[in-house]
Amino acid sequence: MAGRVEARLSELGIELPAPATPAAMYVPWVRTGNLVFIAGQIPSWNGERKYLGRVGVEFSLEEGQQAARLVALHVLAQLKAACEGDLDRVVRCVRLGGFVACPPEFLQHPAVINGASELMIQVFGEAGKHARAAVGSSSLPFGVAVEVDAVFEIQ
Repeated sequence: MAGRVEARLSELGIELPAPATPAAMYVPWVRTGNLVFIAGQIPSWNGERKYLGRVGVEFSLEEGQQAARLVALHVLAQLKAACEGDLDRVVRCVRLGGFVACPPEFLQHPAVINGASELMIQVFGEAGKHARAAVGSSSLPFGVAVEVDAVFEIQ
C-alpha cells in the first residue's frame, strides 16, 4: 500500500526519476542522526542533462523555475533512497540551497528557486516550508542552469 506522501505524488501526477549517481568524489546523501543532507542535484531526465545554459540568457525566469522544479524531483528521489523508500519518514524540509547560473545583471535568483520550494510545499504541506538560500553563479557543473541541495529531518 502506498504511503501518504506517495499518494500525494500520485495525486499531483509526479513521477520521481531514478536517483542520480554522483558525478565526482562524493555520496548523493548523508544521514546523521535525524538529518539527511542531499548533495547538489542538477536537472536531468533519463540520464540526459536538461536546461544547459544560463537563466536570463538562454532561459527565461519561467524556464528557470521549471528547471528548479525538475531538480527538486531529483532531491526527492535521493531523499526517498535515504529513507529506504518510505517518504512518510520525512518530518520536514529544513533547508534548500539553490544555485542559478546567470549573468551578473540577473537578480531574480529567489524567484527561480521558488520552482523547487513550491514543489516541497505541494508534496509535504506545512512540513515542506523551509529556510533557503538562492545564489547566482557564473557557471554550474556541466553547464546546467540550476542546482539545488537540501537538508531534511526524518524519523
